[in-house]
Amino acid sequence: MQISVIGLDIAKQVFQVHAADAAGRPVAQIKLRRAQVLDYFRALPPCLVGLEACATAHYWARELSALGHSVRLMPPAYVKPYVRRNKTDAADAQAIAEALTRPTMRFVPVKSADQQAMLMLHRARQLLVRQRTMLATALRAHLAEFGIIAPQGIHRVEKLAAQLHDPSVPPLARDALNLLVEQLASTWKQIDAIEMQLVAIHRTQAVSRRLASIPGVGPITAMAIASTVPDPAMFRSGREFAAWLGLTPKSHSSGGKDRLGRISKRGDRYIRHLLYVGAGNVIRFAKARAAAGENWIRGLQQRRPPKVVIIALANKMARIAWALMVREQPFRSPAQAAL
Repeated sequence: MQISVIGLDIAKQVFQVHAADAAGRPVAQIKLRRAQVLDYFRALPPCLVGLEACATAHYWARELSALGHSVRLMPPAYVKPYVRRNKTDAADAQAIAEALTRPTMRFVPVKSADQQAMLMLHRARQLLVRQRTMLATALRAHLAEFGIIAPQGIHRVEKLAAQLHDPSVPPLARDALNLLVEQLASTWKQIDAIEMQLVAIHRTQAVSRRLASIPGVGPITAMAIASTVPDPAMFRSGREFAAWLGLTPKSHSSGGKDRLGRISKRGDRYIRHLLYVGAGNVIRFAKARAAAGENWIRGLQQRRPPKVVIIALANKMARIAWALMVREQPFRSPAQAAL
């Protein structure tokens, strides 16, 4: 029997292959070491290969596509229902092969090496920002033990660090806290360097510049969306894109009764966070509110709590971003669209 479909469960060293024919009947179940994977697929005729969209999946998808195979990536959550009984590598590979042939299965676009490199800049910045927050929080907490405090805000930490030479701070504590201040300054410089690099790349990309015309969307958010979603046509509508980002309510509906809960938070956490922060800034500043539609925002604020308003605006920003990517047009404010 000829192999038509392969479910490949990838790992660090040991890979599991589940091969099936065109009718879905199992043909072979093989364990491969990492060095054997490409040789095995090189000897096969072109077939449909499925992988879970997890760590290193995009690399293997590119390598197998270069050998002439059709590779599809699937979200692990969509593959899990097809796992039978106990979880093993063989059961996972079989579930991948079965999920691959479902007509309603949704697939993840394979990212190029350049797209992944761009996203790594964002991930590195995200990690450094988290470390900066940890260092600033530690510095605040330690100095508070000696009665030294500063107003809230990350940019107020510099004022706090200047008080290390206060007589109330013992020399031993001062030595320890100086290490935190030096690490904080170094981390801050690294964040600034990455942001300058992102802004420079943003200026060279038409899609990113178009997205940055949306109120509340800056160069970093625009670059993150453009790099994560190279093909907006994979979503049928802006609502589907917002749902993919986890900005829509969970549904617990049955028997004709609609029960909507909190937002699902099932999508890209990084982009969702950036849109949430951007939406909060739009509501905060009058000029941005006017560009985004102040009447709509004010009406929502009268009916809903503040955080619900921010989520609603972030959802709207996501739908606008999808529309701009699909139509290849810059953002127009409600007043401009009415003309």
